Amino acid sequence: MKIRLSWPAGHVTATLDDTPTAAALLAALPVDSTAHTWGEEVYFDTGLAPALEADAREVVEPGTVAFWPPGNALALPYGRTPISEGDEPRLASACNVLGRIDGDPRVLATVRSGEPIRVQKA
Repeated sequence: MKIRLSWPAGHVTATLDDTPTAAALLAALPVDSTAHTWGEEVYFDTGLAPALEADAREVVEPGTVAFWPPGNALALPYGRTPISEGDEPRLASACNVLGRIDGDPRVLATVRSGEPIRVQKA
């Protein structure tokens, strides 16, 4: 399944895997929120509260679509975060991996903290 993330300066699509958290997100769409940035990561509250999945990870690839349970938030790293070691994107804590951004995830660099962001089915 594909989703579209939109903000004032742009948009991107992502392909989601078949996971319990991805299914919960899809069922809740559309989601409107306020974007926040943390280094080269965009995250925002979704209002969802899924459990941590068995394969949750803290270190992911750029462009990973992840869900951060402590913040009820989607986390979209496109590069280094303040706690990264080397060039890896390192999330604040273990996150459920939902899928990947289609194309170059660096387009997320145009998202500014405080801007509206919307997730909908693509």
